[in-house]
Amino acid sequence: MASGKITISEVAREAGVSIATVSRVMQGRLTVSPDLAARVQEVARHLGYQPSLVARGLATGSTGMVGILVPQLSNPYFHEVIKTIGYGAGQDGFHMLVLESNDLVEDEPDLAASLYAHADGVILVSPRMSDEALARLAASRPRLLCVHRVLRTGQPPGIACDTFSPMFGLCRHLAELGHRRVVYFYGAPFSWVNRERWRAVEQSSILGLEPLQVQAGPTIEAGYAATDAALELGATAFIGANDLCAVGVLTRLRELGLRVPDDISLTGFDDIPFSRHTSPPLTTAQIPRAEMGERVWQMMRSVLAGETPPSQVLSTCQVIVRGSTGPAPAGARGERT
Repeated sequence: MASGKITISEVAREAGVSIATVSRVMQGRLTVSPDLAARVQEVARHLGYQPSLVARGLATGSTGMVGILVPQLSNPYFHEVIKTIGYGAGQDGFHMLVLESNDLVEDEPDLAASLYAHADGVILVSPRMSDEALARLAASRPRLLCVHRVLRTGQPPGIACDTFSPMFGLCRHLAELGHRRVVYFYGAPFSWVNRERWRAVEQSSILGLEPLQVQAGPTIEAGYAATDAALELGATAFIGANDLCAVGVLTRLRELGLRVPDDISLTGFDDIPFSRHTSPPLTTAQIPRAEMGERVWQMMRSVLAGETPPSQVLSTCQVIVRGSTGPAPAGARGERT
């Protein structure tokens, strides 16, 4: 195989055809006979030719890129979301351009708009901006899709997992273990998913729980910092907004000499890869990331084709019980008064 960057001219010369013919073959146009197209493709493969996305964009009006905006690249959960979406995109010949907003709500609209300079469409993962800001963005920028956010208007189209039901399931699990007072570590304040999870914790009062909350965030540091305030509320179980938050709580409890789950039970959410490797392993809720990524790309394919797919809410999350939850201590501090 030849070394260095191979140009379209070299492919054309080796195949004995014009540059225009090579361009048509690389674009998948049907105006080239199958035999000739196969010959050009074989030469391109042998030489190691990779068509320029910029050049293809100038010729076809398509960049072959899809933009993705996430709140935090430091969260392993978003890595997995990007990976699963990327698999479907790659099958259809698309590449991804990824940006993060660093949870700065005011920057999201501009960052999303900037992706359109390089991408055919944009996927917003867990966007924090308001419904009104999302609607304005959708009106001015076509081919937009939301993940983990569903608007009542259906514009832009969105896809999300039902996180209410598994969070309620986690609360039921704690109630069955005899816990009464629980504290929810509130995550990103503008996150639709976070609001759904807190709504489930609030509803757990019908199970006999007394739900309280402390302001934390979706990071290890936020969970760690909020733990002392949570301890002052006299609960026997803590519920992290996500696994990262719960890991921070676990670290602080260990520093204070409190045992999990003997003194305090602890849950997370998302089932990120290292949740089963904490000490003790973290009780959490698992989002079906492979299925989610497949569904996201199916919807994005429709969006790129100019269609408006209906929004979807998947109901396949499940509670994963591990060692971080146990029976409420005898004479629990969290008894209702």
